[in-house]
Amino acid sequence: QIRSKPAGVCGCCGALRPRYKRLVDNIFPEDPEDGLVKVNMEKLTFYALSAPEKLDRIGAYLSERLSRDVARHRYGYVCIAMEALDQLLMACHCQSINLFVESFLTMVRKLLEADKPNLQILGTNSFVKFANIEEDTASYHRSYDFFVSRFSEMCHSSYEDPDVRTKIRMAGIRGLQGVVRKTVRDELQANIWERQHMDKIVPSLLFNLQDPTDSGSPGCEKESPAELTERCFRELLGRAAYGNIKNAIKPVLMHLDNHSLWEGKSFAVRCFKIIMYSIQSQHSHLVIQQLLGHLDANSKSSATVRAGIVEVLSEAAVIEASGSVGPTVLEVFNTLLKQLRLSVDYELTGSCDPYCNNKTTTDQERQLQEAVIKTIGSFANTLPIYQRAEVMLFIMGKIPVPGIYPALGSPIVTERYESSNMLAALPSSFLEPLLSFTLMEDPEIRLLVLSILISLIDRHQNTHKFTFLRSVILSDISVLKLKVDKCSRQDNLFMKKHGQRLYRHIFLTCSEENSGRSHYQALYTLLALLSVELANEEVVVDLIRLALALQDLALANDERLSLYNRCAVHALSAAYLSLISQLTTVPAFCQHIQEVIELRQKEVPYLLPEDIFIENPRIMCVPRVPESLEQVEGEVLFQQFQIAEVLGGSGYNIEILNTPFTPQITDEDRLSKRKSIGDTISLQMDMDPRYNNNPLLSLSHSVDSVNGEEQEREKRRLVVERFQTAPFEEIAAHCGAKSSLLQSKLDQIFELTIRPPPSPSGSASQGQTPTRSVPVYEMKFPDLCVY
Repeated sequence: QIRSKPAGVCGCCGALRPRYKRLVDNIFPEDPEDGLVKVNMEKLTFYALSAPEKLDRIGAYLSERLSRDVARHRYGYVCIAMEALDQLLMACHCQSINLFVESFLTMVRKLLEADKPNLQILGTNSFVKFANIEEDTASYHRSYDFFVSRFSEMCHSSYEDPDVRTKIRMAGIRGLQGVVRKTVRDELQANIWERQHMDKIVPSLLFNLQDPTDSGSPGCEKESPAELTERCFRELLGRAAYGNIKNAIKPVLMHLDNHSLWEGKSFAVRCFKIIMYSIQSQHSHLVIQQLLGHLDANSKSSATVRAGIVEVLSEAAVIEASGSVGPTVLEVFNTLLKQLRLSVDYELTGSCDPYCNNKTTTDQERQLQEAVIKTIGSFANTLPIYQRAEVMLFIMGKIPVPGIYPALGSPIVTERYESSNMLAALPSSFLEPLLSFTLMEDPEIRLLVLSILISLIDRHQNTHKFTFLRSVILSDISVLKLKVDKCSRQDNLFMKKHGQRLYRHIFLTCSEENSGRSHYQALYTLLALLSVELANEEVVVDLIRLALALQDLALANDERLSLYNRCAVHALSAAYLSLISQLTTVPAFCQHIQEVIELRQKEVPYLLPEDIFIENPRIMCVPRVPESLEQVEGEVLFQQFQIAEVLGGSGYNIEILNTPFTPQITDEDRLSKRKSIGDTISLQMDMDPRYNNNPLLSLSHSVDSVNGEEQEREKRRLVVERFQTAPFEEIAAHCGAKSSLLQSKLDQIFELTIRPPPSPSGSASQGQTPTRSVPVYEMKFPDLCVY
């Protein structure tokens, strides 16, 4: 009896234990290798579903057992406890689940804090299963700060064994993915988009995305850490709302800065391709704004860093849908042009930041400038067609006075500008000021404008095919394989509306005395593109008439044109007539042109492009220019009457061909004939006498015969600088003052024109002041009189 009493007491104590504890104890076998006792686990699950108020106690007891087993290194029982917790989580969705979850997260945290990699991976797997469960009730107080920090730390694991290290890193990536899924699904959860969390999550993902030694564990993992990271990163960005984009992108920029990853370009481009393809399309412009702001912040960084950012911008622009640059379109181009101007400054000074002794080289800055120009074109292509002309006009307005920033006159500004509709690509609001720039005295700007026109008109990439023809006349142009489409209705309307203006400006540009070989070659390319892109029968006749008018221009003894210019115009006319004759496929026309060219080759070769447009720099000679052109006559000239006869016989309307082409310089052309675009912009200011009192602009009144040119250039620079750097309020105040002055003048006019009605006696009564009549615009009329 004495021996049996303790046994009886123990039996009684065991029977008195709570039922949930007995059910929990029963799921653990004597040998942990046997695994979870499934029958007893089903009993525990049924009990938890029948008595949900016991869930928190079940969780607390399981947590107590797990902590004890971890301390005693009984890892088999630890795995059984976590498996039981996972099954209970999957089965129970009652309102009491929150208290059970707290116990579950405590146990997961215990495993993640352990030193054993297997326990860390086990805890991560359980957390990922929990993250995929949609809870019926929200938790207002649950925090995931520890899990963000711990999973981020696991992503940077440096464990000695490479296979184990890969497993730990992948567990960390999956853990972060679980945190994101758990928190972004419920607005009442912790805000994972806060900066403190994003600064840990994003760099951890980028670290694994960048690591080249992430081959994974063959046979154990189906994907490498980099592949898993990219999938997780895409999911994170895809869930980002409008207000969260900035916090998600900022850590990416900082990571690329801290690890000098802009210079390599490839990884930075890869990151932002993932970003642009993952975020919602309506948020794309926010990424662009972040990149532009970062580019501004790195204005004094090395050229390779700035070039890397610009390259990323270019790639991002290609990915964007049409118009997704966002509401601040001009801000994009203004920032890029600012960087272009800074790059030119750095190229001239040889330093990005003189205070930090940050040196740069010409090659680096030139590469950056090319990247910026390419990016401007990429952004222009994302815009609707109607906005592209506005952007081009804005860019042209930013070109400063020549000689200060020469690299801004790059002829490839419109390299990526494409449009199938010329009416939309070159509306009057853009074409007219663009053509007016062709009459400026500065030859570099004229060449730039010609290059822009060529890029806009060339829709089939034929420009490079005419490069050879600019110096050599081919007897058979079929070898060029030109792409020629039938002229569309819109093209016909464009030429009907703007054709004569184009011809006129081409003729006037040929009349400029300071044009060089590049100008005439560009004019040839422009004429050739008009022939293959926009020509119908009427346009063909107009172009032939223009070419003959250029021949007459070269024959005229105009003192403005040198002998070289006159020979170059002859060569231009010959080269173009050879091309257009072969495009029209009129045999008699082709024969006449070929006969004249052959005769010129024998007697006056200096009237052909082969002689006058020498391009080989190894040949240190100048074009052969005769002493005079008085003997150029007769058969070495293209005959207008003969060309008209053969074209008329082939069905062309030659009435216009028999009318001389004699364009005159108008007053508008004289106003456009300025020395720079800055002059054109400041033209109105020059005509305002109130600006003459400004000390910055008073230089124009003190120009003498010796320093007049320099002072005029300085005045233009100051005018342009004022409009580019002055605050908006100052410019608006000036415009407001100008409007007020206009209104006061109008009031004076109204006062003079609106007189009081005469009195019956014909004069005002003595001692009475004449009453001022009410102006018409201030009178109050009855309602019946107003409609």
